[in-house]
Amino acid sequence: MRLFAVVFALFASLFALPAAAQLIEVPGRAAPPATTDKENLWLLDLSTGGRVTVWLRPDVAPKMVERIKTLTRRKFYDGLSFHRVIEGFMAQGGDPKGDGSGGSDLPDVEKEFNYLPHVRGAVAAARAQDENSANSQFYIMLAPRLALDKKYTVFGRVIDGMQYVDAIQRGEPPASPTRIVHAYVAADNPPAYQAAPATSTVPAEDQNLTLPSGPATR
Repeated sequence: MRLFAVVFALFASLFALPAAAQLIEVPGRAAPPATTDKENLWLLDLSTGGRVTVWLRPDVAPKMVERIKTLTRRKFYDGLSFHRVIEGFMAQGGDPKGDGSGGSDLPDVEKEFNYLPHVRGAVAAARAQDENSANSQFYIMLAPRLALDKKYTVFGRVIDGMQYVDAIQRGEPPASPTRIVHAYVAADNPPAYQAAPATSTVPAEDQNLTLPSGPATR
């Protein structure tokens, strides 16, 4: 019986459970927001063709969620690319420099490691080696990687539009990076998704430009 339970747990970890499955009620623990709470729904309109809805979790990562909302309302994420996208692992973005070494002008955010797992669709704060160095960068899990649990701050989960996340261009950096056309907090009554405008051709002299590599985990 015990062997069956272990095998079942391992099998289940390979798949993303519905967001509601993470609504774990524990005495003394802050209650998570409803998945319909617009103040805690982060919308990412991607150049890959659609809108991604991320359920934010201020109950477990209030500082990082507040950072995401603040930067979103400042239009910080609009136009930024996913600069590091690894097949079978994750898609990382939120860097204004586009090379993994940048962040916002706000102070770094202290770690908020919690019980949320790195399953498919989980959204977490990227950081450098310093555990308290999260700022604006984030990553979305393309597949489970439970070894990262409690080492990075998971602050949300994709609950709609994962197909558009799957379509993000791969590479470190990608040859033609996927961009965040617009980011919104749902409570701010954003317009419906609009396709990204056509981009101009890259000048010939810039086509062979090599971007410096940033910290592997930031």
